[in-house]
Amino acid sequence: MVWLYNLIARYDRAIWIRVIGTILTTFAGFMLRPFLAFYLYDRMDGNLLLAAMVTSLQPLTSIISGYFAGSLSDRYGRKPLMVAALLIESISMMGYIWADSIYTFACLTILNGIGASLFWPAASAQVTDIVPEEKRSEVFALLHTALNLGAASGPLIGVALYKINPGIAFGICSLALFIYCLLIAWQIPETLPQEKRIQARKGDGESSAGRMKLFEHKTLIWMTLAAIPVSFLYSQVEIILPQHLRTKYDDFLTIFATLMTINGILVVCCQIAIAKFAERFPAHRVILTAYLFLACVGFGYGWAPGLLALILAETLFTIGEMLYGPQIQKAISVMAPEEFRGRYFAIFGANWGITGTIGPSVGAIAFRGIGGAYWFSVLGLLLLIGGLFQYRFVKKAMLRQAPPSTQPEQQAVSPSL
Repeated sequence: MVWLYNLIARYDRAIWIRVIGTILTTFAGFMLRPFLAFYLYDRMDGNLLLAAMVTSLQPLTSIISGYFAGSLSDRYGRKPLMVAALLIESISMMGYIWADSIYTFACLTILNGIGASLFWPAASAQVTDIVPEEKRSEVFALLHTALNLGAASGPLIGVALYKINPGIAFGICSLALFIYCLLIAWQIPETLPQEKRIQARKGDGESSAGRMKLFEHKTLIWMTLAAIPVSFLYSQVEIILPQHLRTKYDDFLTIFATLMTINGILVVCCQIAIAKFAERFPAHRVILTAYLFLACVGFGYGWAPGLLALILAETLFTIGEMLYGPQIQKAISVMAPEEFRGRYFAIFGANWGITGTIGPSVGAIAFRGIGGAYWFSVLGLLLLIGGLFQYRFVKKAMLRQAPPSTQPEQQAVSPSL
């Protein structure tokens, strides 16, 4: 039991609450993912483009409100934003049960997008507030593992519930979000010091915390753009991959859920170990390797001749995301000025909003025009190009943040730095 005590004592209580809440919400959320696209597709009378457009409203809303969410978390604290976000998401998920028109679906999707945009910048900034730099990638990996505990069992259960009554899954998801909201309100203290909040709210000439000029943060902008191919791949896995599998397999929904379950199990078993192993290498090299794995996934999804090849592609996808996620979040946390942490994560997170907005519609058009195989191959090429650019930007960002006195020593140990 000593090892268990040491593990619990290693992280702040707020981190463990986040882990528990993440498991709860992602288990429920991943119950929805295998069939959500088909649920909307059926409700839109088989109109794939219309279903994709409704789906894209959530990330579009996140783009618009995301920057303001990061600013609000820097001004008023992390906790209020996280509590409000989860409450909004809970209400929107419950609303899906009774939604019966495109306008209702659109309004609920927009509401859900507002909730998501409020939560993640504040939550990521919270980790940066309380976790030392040397442990951040480890903590982000721990949260990613928690995320995939839900992914390991949620999809197959979700498929079973979908065949009974889709409303049950929406109700469970809404309840899980509400419980997580209560846990944060009850157990997690505010991590942004009061003096920082007061200083940020002044926004006058004496405080730079209230203002952020984007042109002064060019590396962040370029890193966000270079991340778009990764999030674009995710958007196609959510919407277009099931349709691509539908053209090749009779039991495509079960195959899709199985691939997601494999992804979740591998992350749960391997994420912490891979994150610790990756810490031995420069962040820019790890991230480039992740892009190369994900590029292979694009070709694998497109041309896999059978289930075994799909499983291999999913394994590469899992390794790629395990390398990419913790390292890119650590890079953002290291380069973010203390007074702009929420806004940095919000701006970088816009890459998910951009691809989530245009991805479903672009994917639907490309799928109809050139077919799934060629479309996923195009994504593979974009990932190769994006990886080369991200390698350069992350290397530049990490070098810039390194203390001048330690740079020669680091260069002597690792010439690549």
